[in-house]
Amino acid sequence: MNEARNGSKFLSRDHHPGCLAIWMADGGVKCGLVYGETDELGYTVARDPVHVDDFQATILHLLGMDHKRLTYRYKRRDFRLTDVHGTVVHDLLA
Repeated sequence: MNEARNGSKFLSRDHHPGCLAIWMADGGVKCGLVYGETDELGYTVARDPVHVDDFQATILHLLGMDHKRLTYRYKRRDFRLTDVHGTVVHDLLA
C-alpha cells in the first residue's frame, strides 16, 4: 500500500485525517450550534472531540434507541454498533 504524501501512517484522507465536519438538522438537535473546534489549519481537534462511537450513540438516542441494547450477531458472537464505547453527547441535544 502507498503511504500518504507526507509519510504519515494515514492511507486515506491524508489531508486533515483527524477531523471532519458533519451537518445535522432538526430531529432533536440544537439549532445553530457549532460543536467542537480544530486548530487553525483544521488538522487536529482543539476542543470538544466527538468519537464516531459517541456520534453513533447520539444518533441512535435521537432515533429513540438505546445503543447499549442494539446488538447484532456475527460468527456466533454479539456485537454492538458502538462497541463497548459510546456515550450520548447531550450538549448536541435540544
